[in-house]
Amino acid sequence: MFGRNKPVIFDPYGRSRRRSGLPSWFWLLLVGAVAGAGGVVYLQERVLPPRLSPTESSQLRQAYGEADEERQRLRAEMATAKQQLEAALAEKTKLSADLTSSRGATEDLKADIASLVAALPPDPRDNGVEVRAGRFSANGRTLDYDVVLTRERSGTKPFNAVLQMVVSGEGAKGASTVNAKPVPVSIRGHEIVRGRIDLPEGFKPQQTTVQVLEREAGKSLGMRVLLVK
Repeated sequence: MFGRNKPVIFDPYGRSRRRSGLPSWFWLLLVGAVAGAGGVVYLQERVLPPRLSPTESSQLRQAYGEADEERQRLRAEMATAKQQLEAALAEKTKLSADLTSSRGATEDLKADIASLVAALPPDPRDNGVEVRAGRFSANGRTLDYDVVLTRERSGTKPFNAVLQMVVSGEGAKGASTVNAKPVPVSIRGHEIVRGRIDLPEGFKPQQTTVQVLEREAGKSLGMRVLLVK
């Protein structure tokens, strides 16, 4: 009904022969591994940088170590420099505060001196420059002095003049005088002139005539006679 049946051939060794051959996937895997190894070799030889020799590797490690030591040294120096900078900034801040305080104290002192000068008795002659007070102290062959001068019209521009002093007293041969060297002065509002006058041997000063002149041997701007103590 269904056609002629084909005979079935019994082959007991056929299955064994098929198993003795390697499967195709194994060959594909083997070819892929060989191709991958070849690719790695190609990249190393043609594309990637050449591999270092042991000597070059040692030199590279040494250079890296030296660079790392230099980096550590620079980091330490930077830390030290930072500390020094912070200390300098702190010192600058302190000095700025001290300067501000000193300026304030100076201004207060100037105000106190101005108040003391204003309290001194005025020069009765009432000239352009007043000799407000003076202190003369004999010390052997010298006469130390402090003279306070004020200007009637004080301004920002100082007024230049000459201070001339004549010391009267008793010398070896009786009464005599000593003319001191002229002293240049610059008067703004008030000026305190300090100095020393050389005296001859045996001279005993008694009083000093203080004059303020426009210039040497010039017009007198103020005068006062002060006793020597």
